[in-house]
Amino acid sequence: MDLGLKGKVALITGSTKGIGRGIAEALAAEGCNLGICARNADEVSRAVDELSATGVKVVGATVDVADADSLSQWVNTCADQLGGIDIFVPNVSAGGADASEDGWRANFEADMLSTWRGVQLIQPWLEKSACGNIIVISSTAALEAFAGAVPYSAIKAALLNYAGNLAQDLAPLGIRVNAVSPGPVFIDGGAWDQIKQAMPEIYEGTVANIPMGRMGSAQEIADTVTFLASPRSGFTTGTNVVLDGGFTKRLQF
Repeated sequence: MDLGLKGKVALITGSTKGIGRGIAEALAAEGCNLGICARNADEVSRAVDELSATGVKVVGATVDVADADSLSQWVNTCADQLGGIDIFVPNVSAGGADASEDGWRANFEADMLSTWRGVQLIQPWLEKSACGNIIVISSTAALEAFAGAVPYSAIKAALLNYAGNLAQDLAPLGIRVNAVSPGPVFIDGGAWDQIKQAMPEIYEGTVANIPMGRMGSAQEIADTVTFLASPRSGFTTGTNVVLDGGFTKRLQF
């Protein structure tokens, strides 16, 4: 199936490894030109080289998304060098920060506020696009009690509320907004890999609670994001797609 993404421009934050890198690779495979960023300069440079080798144009920069000026400069550079913006995927997360005030602030800044800032910066470009859309990366931790009263879960839930309301606001402007909520995803060197090594009983207990008997992969999340970003999903907005192998037990209507 041709998804109609060839020549489109996608900006993805936190896109040198993990789910963000998987999304960048999947969009590049469909012919999207890319704007990528992360905080590690060497990782950004390597990702630009590897993604460019697929034949698409890639603009990369070292960015702290919690820094408004840094984020703004990246967005403007990408739009200028790539000729516009069609797709925005705010993927950066502070992860499982602790429940101290600093932890709450870290998740709010990296997950919530940077997403809002990115939307403000990119919306004018999306309004000019024939297929402008935003895909917010949330988590199943937003949907059910999980790991206690911690900032990660609460802020991911806030992102779903924001995305749903934003979809209503932007639909008349021709901009779609959707969310994806992955369950446990295993990535070499990632959080669940570290848990598997350090706390195997938690890892094994989590896998045991997934009816499909395994964790997801970055590629599986990326494939769903790519479809949602494409004109093939042009009537989809305000939706949250849960990708968890049955890990959450709520029934979706």
